[in-house]
Amino acid sequence: MWLLLAFTSAALLGFYDVFKKKALQNNAVLPVLGLNTIFSSLIFLPFILLSAAGVGISPDSMFYVPSAGWEVHKFILLKSFIVLSSWIFGYFGMKHLPITIVGPINATRPVMVLVGAMLIFGERLNLYQWIGVLLAIFSFFLLSRSGKKEGINFSKNKWILFIVMAAIMGAISGLYDKYLMKQLHPMLVQSWYNIYQVFIMCPILALLWWPKRKTTTPFRWEWTIILISIFLCAADFVYFYALSYQDSMISIVSMVRRGSVIVSFAFGAMVFHEKNLRSKAIDLALILIGMIFLYIGTR
Repeated sequence: MWLLLAFTSAALLGFYDVFKKKALQNNAVLPVLGLNTIFSSLIFLPFILLSAAGVGISPDSMFYVPSAGWEVHKFILLKSFIVLSSWIFGYFGMKHLPITIVGPINATRPVMVLVGAMLIFGERLNLYQWIGVLLAIFSFFLLSRSGKKEGINFSKNKWILFIVMAAIMGAISGLYDKYLMKQLHPMLVQSWYNIYQVFIMCPILALLWWPKRKTTTPFRWEWTIILISIFLCAADFVYFYALSYQDSMISIVSMVRRGSVIVSFAFGAMVFHEKNLRSKAIDLALILIGMIFLYIGTR
C-alpha cells in the first residue's frame, strides 16, 4: 500500500512543479511562495479546529489532528524551517531555469537520501546501489553539457546552485520525515508545519520583499498559485501516510516520488516548448535507470 501511495504522490508532485513554473514566470518569487504557505495552511486549518473541538472528525479518522505539546511541536517547527529553506532555493531556481533542467536535478534527491542514510544511519551501499549513484552522477555531468547549449554554465550559474541546494535540503527533509513518522501522526506534522511556515514567511516578506517590491519583478496574481497549494498538500498527504507504514522505506519512497520528473518534463516539452529535449531526455533516462538500480539494491 505504501508503494502505491508513493506513486500517487509522484504524479501529484509532477503537476505541482508544472503549476509552480507557470506561476513563477515573470513574477515575484517570495509573494508566490508566501501565498502558497497561506493557502496550504487554510487547507489544513479546519482539520485542526474540528479535531480540537471534537466535532465532525473522530480520532480514528485519517484526517484527525491530535493535540501535542511543545516537546513535539519543536520538532515540527524544525521541519518547517528545513522545508521552507528548500522551497526558497527551489522557487528562485525554478523561475530562472527551464523545468526540463530543474526536474532531472531534483530527480537526484534519492541518491542524496541514500548517501545521507549511509552517513547518518550507518547504512552501506551494495553493488546495485553504487551503480545507481554513479549513473546519477554521470547523468548530472551530461545534463550540464545539455545546459551549456542554452547558455547555462553549471559551475557558474547561481540558479543551478539554488536548485542543488534545494535538492540537498529536500533530501535532509526526507530523512527527517522518516524519523518523525516513526513517532508522530502524519496529519499532526503536515498540518502544523504548514501553519508554522506562514509565520516564518511573514518576516521574510516584510524584510526582504516589501521594501524592494517596486525595484524588482512586480507581483501579479495567477490562479495557478492556488493549484500549487492544492497539489502540494495532496502530494504530501499521501507521502506522509506512505511513511507512516512500519515497513515503508524512505529510500524507495524518495526514489518513486522523483518519478514526478516524467510529468514535469512532458509539460516542459508540450506547454513551455523548451529546447534541447532530445539530449535532456537521454540524461533523464539515465537518472531513471539509476533509480531502477537503487530500487533493485534496496529490495
